[in-house]
Amino acid sequence: MFPLRVSGLRFAPDGRAILDGLDLEVSGEGISVILGPNGAGKTVLLRLLAGLLPPDGGRLDWGGAAQAGGRLAMVFQQPMMLRLSVFTNVEFALRPQMPSAADRRQRTAEVLARVGLAHREKDCARLLSGGERQRLALARAWAMRPRLLLLDEPTAALDPSATEAVERIIREIRTEGAKVLMTTHNLGQATRLADDIVFLTDGRVQEHAPAQRFFAHPQSPAAKAFLQGELPWRIAFER
Repeated sequence: MFPLRVSGLRFAPDGRAILDGLDLEVSGEGISVILGPNGAGKTVLLRLLAGLLPPDGGRLDWGGAAQAGGRLAMVFQQPMMLRLSVFTNVEFALRPQMPSAADRRQRTAEVLARVGLAHREKDCARLLSGGERQRLALARAWAMRPRLLLLDEPTAALDPSATEAVERIIREIRTEGAKVLMTTHNLGQATRLADDIVFLTDGRVQEHAPAQRFFAHPQSPAAKAFLQGELPWRIAFER
């Protein structure tokens, strides 16, 4: 499914262009972080890639195929939980791809241990804290062994401790071979996690560069203004 090539992608509900001819190429390795101001189209892009929204134009090329082939998972900013146990929330998601109940139970136990929720497996998922819910959502996605994991603001509204736990899990998922494409408004998080940065404004990719280079040498005036406005200190960019 890689490289993923997005060509001329357009999404314009009611005639208002949110994505307006977006072009992007994504490799199959590492963590790509999508940055940009509110309304730039970050979440819409993820939903289009996940097949949750129909594009109004453009093309997606999944390594030469027209579709992702089922090897994709998405975790939302506020994930929905079934009114069932923590264990069943993961096990249920595996049923379409794992016919064996024994295999599902084993895989579920593995990922719950990896995200630190094995001791909560019998508890109702809707009684978890915000940080625990996000770890459960990541476990549910991780259990399916996705080739591409889409994350929309995975630590929004979480405290520093919960954020650190979620970031650790994201790194582990990446280490196991999944490509991670995520949005965030937390620039500190972007510097910690990103291998490369995709910067969106006005429904288009303005820059796509290695993370270190993007933060030290942003090329577009829009990226420079965004970084200077979002960070709690003023940047004097290197020349």
